[in-house]
Amino acid sequence: MGIFSRFTDIVNSNINSLLDKAEDPEKMVRLIIQEMEDTLVEVRSASAKTLANKKDISSQITKLTNEAEDWQSKAELALSKDREDLARAALQEKKKCVEHSDSLAKELALIDEQISKLQGEIGQLQDKLADAKARQKTIIMRQKTVSSRLEVKRTLDSSKVDAAMGRFEQYERKIDDLESQVDSYDLGKKTLADEFADLASDDVIDDELAALKKKVQTKNSKAKK
Repeated sequence: MGIFSRFTDIVNSNINSLLDKAEDPEKMVRLIIQEMEDTLVEVRSASAKTLANKKDISSQITKLTNEAEDWQSKAELALSKDREDLARAALQEKKKCVEHSDSLAKELALIDEQISKLQGEIGQLQDKLADAKARQKTIIMRQKTVSSRLEVKRTLDSSKVDAAMGRFEQYERKIDDLESQVDSYDLGKKTLADEFADLASDDVIDDELAALKKKVQTKNSKAKK
């Protein structure tokens, strides 16, 4: 049946293979699920029509069976009244009803077979649909994670990062140069604290010199005696 062509393609398809070829896995998953849902609606609609057809045929068979029984009764009545001609005619009508009923019964058997296949196909499609929906969030999350990682990898492997780091090092060297220039202005200049420190240092030297002179004089005096 043509209505099941898309359904068969979906049931037999390898979803992972489709995702590998898709530029946008998230969109592809949604399309697959939408396709399954649309096909399920079509299959259920066809199933409903087939069941309605079965009910109609069953009703016709019941009607023909009743008519055959009625012609049988009429044939018996005609014979009881010595009307063999009418009995023969009634049996011919009965035969037509039986033949028509048998033909419809064969058609009904085919319909039952179709309904059985429909139910199996609907069950398969429902299972596939449930599986696709269960995996949808995981697949989308994996796709987003991989895309983010790929973007980071591309950024790290590109020359942009190296160029940025090069500029960063340039700025550091410029700052070092500026700091050196600032320090150079202070070279040779004494602060107030430096001058007081020098004064204190001079006093220490004077005291040491005086003590040394005294020591030498004492030594010389002893030597003369």
